[in-house]
Amino acid sequence: MALSISAVVLLAIIVFLLIRKSGLKAGHAIVCMLLGFYLASSTVAPTIHDLTTNIAGMIGSIKF
Repeated sequence: MALSISAVVLLAIIVFLLIRKSGLKAGHAIVCMLLGFYLASSTVAPTIHDLTTNIAGMIGSIKF
């Protein structure tokens, strides 16, 4: 059985859990979100995209 979940949804769940359980302040989460938007429009974005795609591919190829 394969489970497909968007990286955005997964990261949103992680941030939500960090805010609720680990004491991450909402202001810190907003700063991190803004950093993500600025990184997405920078010249580093293709490298980050390739890295996350390769990591997702490696995780997806793990056989249980």
